[in-house]
Amino acid sequence: MTPFQVRRGSSPVILGLPHTGTHVPPEISARLNAEGLRLRDTDWHIERLYDGLLADATIVRATFHRYVIDANRDPDGVSLYPGQNTTGLVPETDFDDQPIWREGEAPTPDDTAERLAAFHAPYHAALAAEIDRVKAIHGTAILYDCHSIRSVVPFLFEGTLPDLNVGTAGGTTCDPRIEAATIGACRAAAGYTSVLNGRFKGGWTTRHYGRPADGVHAIQMEIAQVAYLSTEAPPFAYDTEKADRLRGAVLAPLLSALEALAPALANASRAEGPAR
Repeated sequence: MTPFQVRRGSSPVILGLPHTGTHVPPEISARLNAEGLRLRDTDWHIERLYDGLLADATIVRATFHRYVIDANRDPDGVSLYPGQNTTGLVPETDFDDQPIWREGEAPTPDDTAERLAAFHAPYHAALAAEIDRVKAIHGTAILYDCHSIRSVVPFLFEGTLPDLNVGTAGGTTCDPRIEAATIGACRAAAGYTSVLNGRFKGGWTTRHYGRPADGVHAIQMEIAQVAYLSTEAPPFAYDTEKADRLRGAVLAPLLSALEALAPALANASRAEGPAR
C-alpha cells in the first residue's frame, strides 16, 4: 500500500488527514501487543465526516497508522508540548499511557529512521507538493488539518475536551481572518462547545507549513469524537445523525468561509511580497 493518497482539486483549500490510516505492515503488526492491535488512537471516520463538504478541495491522506509513525510529529522527535504528556514520533504507548508493543519489540532508532523514509517523508512530500500547486493557482493556499480524539483522555488532559478545538499555534500559522472565521463558525453553531488554542494548539503539520507571510495558511481542527461517533470505544461506530448535524451546522459553512477568504488573502500576499 502506498503511504498516502491524494485527490487533487481546484479549490484553494487543502484537507490534510494524517491520522485516519489504519494500515500497519505485517512485519510491524507482528510486534504490536493486544492493546496496540486495537488501534484505538485512530482519527476514526474523519475521511467520511469531511467527504463532499467542499467539492473541489484537495485531500492528502496518510494510509498508515500513527503507531507505525506519526505523520503529525516533528521528524526530529521534538515534543509538540514540552512539559505535557503526549505521544512521540513513533509512539511507545497509547493515549492512555498503555504500552502498545510486545515485550522486547519496541521500535529502535533504526526502525524510526526506516519509517521516516518509508512513510513520514513521502506523505509530507505529497502534502508539500499540493500546497505548492494550489498556491501557484490561487496565489495562496489554506491547509486545514483534520483530526479527532476521544473526549476523555486523562493521560493527555483533564476533564472533558470541548467538541471543537481550533489550533493556530497562538495565531502564528494563519492570517487572523482564517482564525476568526474558523472559531466564529464553531461558536455560531448551537449545541457545540469550542476553544481556540486550548490543549491542542496545532501539531507539527500546522506549525511547519503555516507561513502566512508567504501566502500559506494552516489551521488544525481537533474534533471530540463524541460529536460524531455513537461510542468512543470499539467499534467506534459512525453516528449518521450526529455527523450530519455537525457537517451541516459547522463544517460545511466553515470550509466555504475559508474558501471565500482566499482571494483577499492572495491579494494581501501579493501586496506585501514574500517574507524576508
